[in-house]
Amino acid sequence: MIKAGIVGGTGYTGVELLRFLSRHPEVDLAAATSRTEQGKPVADIFPSLRGVTGLAFSDPETTALKHCDVVFFATPSGTAMHQAPDLLEAGVKVIDLSADFRLRDKDEWEHWYGRKHACPGYLSRAVYGLPEVNRNEIRAAELIANPGCYPTVIQLGFLPLLEQDLVETDSLIADAKSGVSGAGRKLTRATQFCEAGESFSAYSADGHRHLPEIKQGLAAFAEDALELVFVPHLLPIIRGIHATLYARLKEPAVDVHSIFKQRYAQEHYVDVLPRGVHPDTASVNGSNVCRMSVFQPQNGATVVILAVEDNLVKGAAGQAVQNMNILYGLDETTGLDHAGIWP
Repeated sequence: MIKAGIVGGTGYTGVELLRFLSRHPEVDLAAATSRTEQGKPVADIFPSLRGVTGLAFSDPETTALKHCDVVFFATPSGTAMHQAPDLLEAGVKVIDLSADFRLRDKDEWEHWYGRKHACPGYLSRAVYGLPEVNRNEIRAAELIANPGCYPTVIQLGFLPLLEQDLVETDSLIADAKSGVSGAGRKLTRATQFCEAGESFSAYSADGHRHLPEIKQGLAAFAEDALELVFVPHLLPIIRGIHATLYARLKEPAVDVHSIFKQRYAQEHYVDVLPRGVHPDTASVNGSNVCRMSVFQPQNGATVVILAVEDNLVKGAAGQAVQNMNILYGLDETTGLDHAGIWP
């Protein structure tokens, strides 16, 4: 059994980790920490987990995380970079769901996250945990930087186009929308029900901190310099991301749909829909699937990719468990292979 711990178990990604790991057949969930809820049973804070786990939240300062095989950080950015090095030195594997180890460039990380990085030497050691790209590296990793929710769906959508050098890379556009759970549990005016309900708006149009992560991942497959316009939006729904991606084809006659079908044919958690079918966020609620469709409207010079995912699952906790499965040589679907929730 894999002895696992969770740092930061009371956020939305934390409770999703609890949901998956509590029922994972190869995991002994040993600890879930919380500074604010320490001592309280998990099921008292999250009634949906009554009868699923008898674990109580513990103090992160006193919990023996070094006795775990793997520790997941479901914390805000800026926490894991202080605590992960001690665990790594003790031989514990770390899967970080925050952005602390996603960017390889220290200066760029510090620019976008507005603080000094506590352990920049680990940036080059971290493996970026997008299984559809880095599966072999994940198998041998000690530190896995779990991708962000927007970067996951956008990279998966553009990836086959760049791998085949099918599009002009100087004019990529990602128009993406997320449910309010993407902002976390912290109370803010913009995500209150009365503010977010019956409304729809863009944010961070002049630059979102996920932009360098997306560009870093895509640039590895671009033959030429890559320019990406990424504009996120807030949807009045609880969970889910819908990304509409645009790119100019170098050769309009190419059958892009067939290329996507072939690229993801062996992937457990990328579903390319039949021609003409539009994906919707409800179809992936609660599941680890990224579902997408491919269109070449009008004269076919522009390819449009529609991609959806659950931001808390394939965009966070589910992908983290998928990475753990790969890391320990398990079938990737272990503990994850269930349908989404409908309606």
